[in-house]
Amino acid sequence: MFSVAAPHAKGKCAEDNIFAANNRAIALAEKIGNDQVVNGTVGSILDEDGNLVVLDVVKEALTKLSPKEICAYAPIQGYRKFLDDCIDQCFGESRPEGYIDACSTPGGTGVLHHVVHNYSEPGDEVLITDWHWGAYDSLIDDNNRRVRSFSFLTEEGHFNAPAFKEAVEDILKNQDNIVIILNGIANNPTGYCMSVAEWQKAVDILKDAVADGRKNAILVPDVAYLDYSGEKQECRKFFKVFGGLPKNILVVCAYTLSKGFTMYGQRMGAMIGISSDKDVIKEFVDINQYSSRATWSNCNSAAQNAMIHICEDPDKIRQLDEERARYFKLIQERASIFMKEAREEGVKFVPYISGFFITIPVTNSQAVCDDLEKQHVFLVPLKKGIRLAVCSVSREKMKGLAHKLALAIKAAGARQ
Repeated sequence: MFSVAAPHAKGKCAEDNIFAANNRAIALAEKIGNDQVVNGTVGSILDEDGNLVVLDVVKEALTKLSPKEICAYAPIQGYRKFLDDCIDQCFGESRPEGYIDACSTPGGTGVLHHVVHNYSEPGDEVLITDWHWGAYDSLIDDNNRRVRSFSFLTEEGHFNAPAFKEAVEDILKNQDNIVIILNGIANNPTGYCMSVAEWQKAVDILKDAVADGRKNAILVPDVAYLDYSGEKQECRKFFKVFGGLPKNILVVCAYTLSKGFTMYGQRMGAMIGISSDKDVIKEFVDINQYSSRATWSNCNSAAQNAMIHICEDPDKIRQLDEERARYFKLIQERASIFMKEAREEGVKFVPYISGFFITIPVTNSQAVCDDLEKQHVFLVPLKKGIRLAVCSVSREKMKGLAHKLALAIKAAGARQ
């Protein structure tokens, strides 16, 4: 194939198996009826009738925006009120001690791009968990960095601190900065949530690894599913462990409006920096604003202003919290149905606590998913298993799904 691309770009292709499976499910539903298709691919909340959920308080805020609030350019860093609201919404009552500031980004993906680009060097390894959102790989690779993963969970189903420690120490033998993306809250694709003690253990490992002051650690908690991970204040307590850290450890929270405000397609989020050093945070804002100007320039004004209007009204915040709690409960009910039936069928799954997804570890995942599609069931094949989006499958359609999965695993000759 003749190519005019630069060497670092040749051969890249953005084929996404999640969107591909979703497109097949939608096409089949249009042909035979939505009630005949189980679409467990969508990483968005769907109601019991299969319709996209947009929170009522968000719909109201969007419809009341003025043309200027929708169309005007936003500041490169983002509207100040928006950034302050992101910080408040992210941390709740568990704001960590230290200097904190934020920059707007197009969703959590923008956060990950900037951190990889600005805090690691070409050729560096970026550390992620073995169970992770597949786009992490391309975000790292496209920046000419290398993916390094560690085993996220032990055989007992807890955070694998020894594996994390080994990977951190090994990487720091060869590079001055280590960037770690840790989706430890309602993990995509497993639904596992690290406890406060497990987050503390991860931080302690980093403190020991850079204790001599010659190396730096940049920890990125990806909190995309935070608002569907538990009771509002309880699930945020882990943020406190990021306070008072040495100045050579920077924490950057990848916060997004996609899930918590159901504004998926508006592509709006913020990178929230936490440091014990004032200069580190000033540099954080300066370099990331520069990168924003050099990539997407500025971000979506409408989404920022919608959030501002919601967060300036205590009644609207209460409504926001109530709606989130209602859908959190619905997702938990769906997950409970699947887990109960999976246990009865002998189908194993990675320990699930909360969030949008459950993962079934299995070999030959593509063949299993191919067999399921013959039964009009669409799930996402992963390298080490299959992802089920409990956020998008109704309670009624969840019934019997574990049985179909058990049959498909057997038909494909797969092992768990």
